[in-house]
Amino acid sequence: MKQPVFPPDSAKPIAPYTPAILANGTLYLSGQIALDEAGNLHMGDIATETRQVMDNLGKLLKAAGMDYEHLVKITILLSDMSLYAAVNEVYGSYFSAVPPAREAYAVKGLPRGVNVEISGIAVK
Repeated sequence: MKQPVFPPDSAKPIAPYTPAILANGTLYLSGQIALDEAGNLHMGDIATETRQVMDNLGKLLKAAGMDYEHLVKITILLSDMSLYAAVNEVYGSYFSAVPPAREAYAVKGLPRGVNVEISGIAVK
């Protein structure tokens, strides 16, 4: 059985998807972009954008009774690989122990012209 996760303090989805689905102790996190709870984009610089994305993931994790340490797999989509090091610097600060497995790709385009989108899988 799958349970949708919609934190009350998160942005509404901008397309027909569920922000996260909890199924059998595994949380599947849809790709998050730098939208705040009011639906405003935070794209001042790549560090600001990445922090908003990671905070959005944190809200989804918290709503499912988890935290960043429950993440086992992450996918990072970038508008350009030149952003890789700056994204890694912010991303890495969210993990105190073993970071999750992951991959990072540059793609042709991301929703709303953002520079980073992150999705993941977490296990309780």
